[in-house]
Amino acid sequence: MFRLGWSHRNRRCASVRQAVAWCYLGGSISAEPRINDRIRVPEVRLVGPSGEQVGIVPLAKALELAQEYDLDLVEVAATARPPVCKLMDYGKFKYESAMKAREARKNQAHTVIKEMKLRPKIDPHDYDTKKGHVVRFLKQGDKVKITIMFRGREQSRPELGFRLLQRLASDVEELGFIESNPKQDGRNMIMVLGPHKKKTEAMAEAREAQAARKAERQGVTAEETPEAQADEAQAPEAEAPVAEAPVAEADAPAENPEA
Repeated sequence: MFRLGWSHRNRRCASVRQAVAWCYLGGSISAEPRINDRIRVPEVRLVGPSGEQVGIVPLAKALELAQEYDLDLVEVAATARPPVCKLMDYGKFKYESAMKAREARKNQAHTVIKEMKLRPKIDPHDYDTKKGHVVRFLKQGDKVKITIMFRGREQSRPELGFRLLQRLASDVEELGFIESNPKQDGRNMIMVLGPHKKKTEAMAEAREAQAARKAERQGVTAEETPEAQADEAQAPEAEAPVAEAPVAEADAPAENPEA
């Protein structure tokens, strides 16, 4: 019981010391800059809303100018002496920064290595199917790792796999190139194909094609809308010619029955 209580006391003292040190160091490190009343320096180098240099001013004066312009005082260079602060709309600045980061992530291209496995004695139909997948991957801007799997007695005939890899590379040479030459890796033979087109270019072309298809679908839909059909129904129809009825001649002399 004495040992258990002593251990618990040591753990409690260690946690208290850690909490005190944490508070002394200033707590967690925030990635956001300090603004307005959070800035704790006597004077700052102030930059105006349009980027003009105001100069070194006391912190109270900088906060007064921020209130006058209805803006925020944001610390943009905390390591400078004195720190550099700028008058800006901090909410708008955070929104624009988030949108820029989102666009950067959207346009960022990640290199992806696809893998395609073949056998040395592959059927011609299966070879065409596998080659179609390799073509699709290269058009998307991805690398392709081609693996030839040897089984049993096929391991004594590595030239079969080498010729198959050379044939595949020759069939797709318009879209890709041999980035890593064929090499034996245990029971397998491996070759890596790299695309001629960069990933960013392939993504841009895919987005343009998708936008073109969407515009085409919208154009077809607009022609088939109910408003267009109603306009066609309300269009004036050609007037059909009216047949004139024969007019009886009232003044014609009656026939004489005695004649």
